Amino acid sequence: MDPEKLMDGISKELDSAFKSMAKAKTVEEKVQYSKIIKNLCESLGVFLDAATDMMPYDYDFEE
Repeated sequence: MDPEKLMDGISKELDSAFKSMAKAKTVEEKVQYSKIIKNLCESLGVFLDAATDMMPYDYDFEE
């Protein structure tokens, strides 16, 4: 799967989770959304770490 699409999807899910958390009424609901947000952030971090690790390398596929 395309990493860009995955990152965009995770970002959209994060946005949705933040909005849902803001609307949550009980502490239990807020805790559930905070766990979801934590997991999504960690997942997004994997892609960002990989991108950071690859930045020093110049990939020029055009000849």
